[in-house]
Amino acid sequence: MREKISACITAGNEADNIRRCLESVRWTDEIVVVDSFSTDQTAEISREYTSRVYRHKWLGYIGQKNLIKDLASHPWILFVDADEEVSPNLKKEILDEFDSGRSLNIAGYAFPRTVWFLGRWIKHGDWYPDYKLRLFRKDKGQCGGKEPHDRTTVDGPVKRLKHPLHHYTYQDINDQLNTLNRFTNITVEGWKTEQKHFHIIDLLFRPFLRFLRCYILKLGFLDGIAGLVVARNTAHGVFIKYAKLWESIHFPSPAGAIKSPSPTASESPTK
Repeated sequence: MREKISACITAGNEADNIRRCLESVRWTDEIVVVDSFSTDQTAEISREYTSRVYRHKWLGYIGQKNLIKDLASHPWILFVDADEEVSPNLKKEILDEFDSGRSLNIAGYAFPRTVWFLGRWIKHGDWYPDYKLRLFRKDKGQCGGKEPHDRTTVDGPVKRLKHPLHHYTYQDINDQLNTLNRFTNITVEGWKTEQKHFHIIDLLFRPFLRFLRCYILKLGFLDGIAGLVVARNTAHGVFIKYAKLWESIHFPSPAGAIKSPSPTASESPTK
């Protein structure tokens, strides 16, 4: 008899995505949803799939995942954001691992994540393969990292799977830029807490190096115009976060104050 899996979904104003996500994890033994007080139909749609829907204030990307992990009942945790989907091939690969008993000697599984953007799957650059450790033993793992980038770590061996988790990250370029703006705010808030120093060399060279890595070294150009947009906007995000750090030091208030990173109704915390 295979060990049981709890699918843990964090969501906020994801009515357009949550049904696809929930359908992709119906094969798990339990679905738990933590909704950060959505103003759309996210919670109502979730209750069609599970009775275990909780509403809790937004604790950040790390805090929200550790909260939902503690709410889960089963020994294995599968973290899925509301704008993600377990692909059919990934589902089959996971079940093969558990049904065969190979999971008994594993503490966690990592798998690639592929993003749907501008009408295509992005298969190069900084966005792919983007391995995520999202399936792990509850008593062996925890969520850490630095906001807004959560990272799961486990005590024990990790196995990489072949098939991807699908990520429907952005609706369009405008959505990507809005998210970059919000994420750079969160990053700079963390830097301020750490009393990070500003260096002009970071502002001058890091954006260019990020573009070079994403578009040339990691073959982002093979994704066509979409790959160029991804690389260019990623580099722009690097520039903006260092510019905001400089601004926060020299113009701390009111113009230089970093706005609260809490998600709004139009800015889903699951981006």
